[in-house]
Amino acid sequence: MGTQLINHQVKEETVDFPSIPPGFESFTAFRINDNSITSTSSVTTSGLAPQTAKPELVHMYGQDQTIRRSRRRRSEITHNRFDCSSGDECDSDPFDHIDQILGSRIPTGVIRGCDKCTNCQKVTAKWRPEEARVPILSEAPAFYPTEEEFEDTLKYIASIRNEAESYGICRIIPPSSWKPPCPLKQKNIWENSTFATRIQRVDKLQNRDSMRKMFRPNYHKKKKARRGTKAGFDHVTHGSNAVEPVAHEADFGFETGPQFTLDEFKKYADDFKRQYFRINDGKPGIQDSWEPLVENIEGEYWRMVENPTEEIEVLYGADLETCTFGSGFPIVSCQVLGSDEKYVKSGWNLNNFPKLQRSLLKYESSDISGVLVPWLYIGMCFSSFCWHVEDHHMYSINYLHWGAPKMWYGVAGKDAVKLEAAMRKHLPNLFAEQPDLLHKLVTQLSPSILKSEGVPIYRCIQNPGEFVLTFPRSYHAGFNCGFNCAEAVNVAPVDWLPHGHTAIELYREQARKTSISHDKLLLGAARDAVKAQWEINLLRKNTPDNLKWKDVCGKEGILSKALKERVEMERVRRDFLCKSSQSLKMDANFDSVNERECSVCYFDLHLSAAGCHNCSPEKYSCMSHANQFCSCSSGSKYFLFRYDMSDLEILVEALEGKLSAIYRWAKKDLGLYLTDHLNKDSPRSTGSPAEERKDFVKEGSENNRLFVGNSDVIVLSDDEAGDEDKKVSPCGINTPAFLACGPHQEIRDCASVKEKYNVELLEFGVVQPGKLWCDNRAIYPKGFRSRVKYLDIFDPNNICYYISQILDAGLGRPLFMVSPEKYPSEVFIYFSPVKCWEMVRERINHEISEQHKLGKANLPVLPPPGSLDGMEMFGFSSPFILQGIQSIDRNRVCEEYWKSHKF
Repeated sequence: MGTQLINHQVKEETVDFPSIPPGFESFTAFRINDNSITSTSSVTTSGLAPQTAKPELVHMYGQDQTIRRSRRRRSEITHNRFDCSSGDECDSDPFDHIDQILGSRIPTGVIRGCDKCTNCQKVTAKWRPEEARVPILSEAPAFYPTEEEFEDTLKYIASIRNEAESYGICRIIPPSSWKPPCPLKQKNIWENSTFATRIQRVDKLQNRDSMRKMFRPNYHKKKKARRGTKAGFDHVTHGSNAVEPVAHEADFGFETGPQFTLDEFKKYADDFKRQYFRINDGKPGIQDSWEPLVENIEGEYWRMVENPTEEIEVLYGADLETCTFGSGFPIVSCQVLGSDEKYVKSGWNLNNFPKLQRSLLKYESSDISGVLVPWLYIGMCFSSFCWHVEDHHMYSINYLHWGAPKMWYGVAGKDAVKLEAAMRKHLPNLFAEQPDLLHKLVTQLSPSILKSEGVPIYRCIQNPGEFVLTFPRSYHAGFNCGFNCAEAVNVAPVDWLPHGHTAIELYREQARKTSISHDKLLLGAARDAVKAQWEINLLRKNTPDNLKWKDVCGKEGILSKALKERVEMERVRRDFLCKSSQSLKMDANFDSVNERECSVCYFDLHLSAAGCHNCSPEKYSCMSHANQFCSCSSGSKYFLFRYDMSDLEILVEALEGKLSAIYRWAKKDLGLYLTDHLNKDSPRSTGSPAEERKDFVKEGSENNRLFVGNSDVIVLSDDEAGDEDKKVSPCGINTPAFLACGPHQEIRDCASVKEKYNVELLEFGVVQPGKLWCDNRAIYPKGFRSRVKYLDIFDPNNICYYISQILDAGLGRPLFMVSPEKYPSEVFIYFSPVKCWEMVRERINHEISEQHKLGKANLPVLPPPGSLDGMEMFGFSSPFILQGIQSIDRNRVCEEYWKSHKF
């Protein structure tokens, strides 16, 4: 999406030139005085025969000025050594454009500007229909959503993906009622707002000589820059020695052209098309009614690209930031009238795409132009967008507001490697000098050639009022058939995640800068999905938004699988790369303001990073380059982890649907508590605690779910055994994530401490038959009640009594409940006594951490996992209580218990 713009603010370079023989002028003051140009090749030639030539006047139209310069070459000097006669931009030579014009073998077909005007043109080239090269291609599919289908944008895109993705590209034609107003047509914008253009040489898009090797090989197309970066600059490093940001030497690209208003550019574009496709050499009558067909324009375009006969220069207003120039969609209510206000909030308004439910881009807070903020494209006939894939292999969606059709060609993501191989085969010299050529969006290759190499390619003709959707890693290219205006933005629904993961690993290998934080998007989606799972499974909130998340979860869900793959890769890297260094907790705001990327390979550092105590605190690397980003000793290095591996494992299990993991992640990371929802619906009662609880426990479904209160809460089934003893990775962090009260708090292990607690029996209860009312450890009588002292959940510096009791859940099994005696509305309910008290421990830990953040002193040590034995806290480890319960089961109705206690 977009075309490359060369940054002319390049840094001066010192170049070593050969010594100048006596009688010859130096290179920097070289007087150019010859017109004996015989080759456009970049290969050095020698032995040229002396020629007598007169000076030649050269006209150069570039950046609103005309240059007239006389030059004559000396035949005994090898001029090609310093030439860029291919028409490409050269390194810091102020007269390179003269070489482009004089060095061409073909005549100039378009002369732009004159002594009086810089924006006029004379088109001497002419359409050659007898030489047309129309590619024989199949058409990409077109989809016509109904009014109802058109309501949910991402849902509709997902519904056509299986059919359309194999083409790489498709059209979406909105319902006839969808006609958004275009603010750009307002008179004040149309006549007064100006935009910059780029100069494109159509004849050089495919057939051009390779350039001499670049001084900086890592320059890329116009950056979709995140906040905190400078467009046009890269950070270059070599080994362990970091280099300050520098601008790269100019490569072949599109020069900056003149500025226009929309009104002026329409006149310029229409005039070019009229002159180029003239059929009567300017004679009145026929020309006024003649308009070339799309197939006429397509055949002529590829004739010029494949076998040019003239230099064809066109202009393109590409990659215009809508936040500066304005969007073609209304973005505020004052831009529309009455019923048109619906277009301001429409999901098909490209300005709203990042905010859509289940759009992963909503988790990226930076303002990324072209990704989060749409770009505008104002074209003329033959203005081109060359072969490319979107940043991070994202989807893109393009809407043609008005004007002439836009011609597209698409190759599916599964065939991307085939296209790349064909490009390298047919353009070997260009790729030899620029391995990242396809990142620069300046090179075309005929669809006919690609098809002959076995690359499946499809044509797509976009008309005004239509969308064109490109799929992940789909290569696409095309051109405009005349004056038009389009707008485009990237799209990242959940199904894009596997493609995005592939992209960031590829970028790491290529040391290519990223536009977005893939891990931030992945973790943001995972956290929201767990919240939705929590509300679905623990509360009966089956809202449409929650159910959308449920569709991508489960063991086979695309979000679950994407996170599991990323976590496994993180585990491997931590195990092999960071065993010997100190591990610190990453501050939650580590990358909230400025992007954090590896200073060697530019990999995003949202999840983990390596730093150095001796170097700049703002300099980091990924784990793979911890020993390369600076020359300090390994002892000075440390690692920052946003989550420890055990936390990430819980998150994966939660996405896969494990209820206990959902519960644990919701409490630990999202701060969600079941008791908060129980309290809202539990009325006050004057009866005993046991009677009160029984009144508000009702029978639920048959799959071990319970509705508590007035049917708002579903209690977890006990699907987790033995999770109290969690294994921690050598690089893992044993302290919970919420304990980080400042940047880079050091991680330390908490010793597992168990204490003996004196449990007071309040009531034995009544023994119930059934295997769920006992196990090999104890019998669980209905109505059993006990009391024990433990840390206060609201004031951990103090101790309070807790009441533990067993209720009849009405499902043939007991329900265990714990509540502080002085806070009877605070209840912890579970199907296991162990889990009940684990919930109490977690609640206390949360309160300690919150009070610690507020600066409260003398707080108790955090009770570590395993420090509370739920069986003991209920009293089932007390010989007195066990013997008492045994004595009331005279008939031994609890068979499962007595089978293991034969005495």
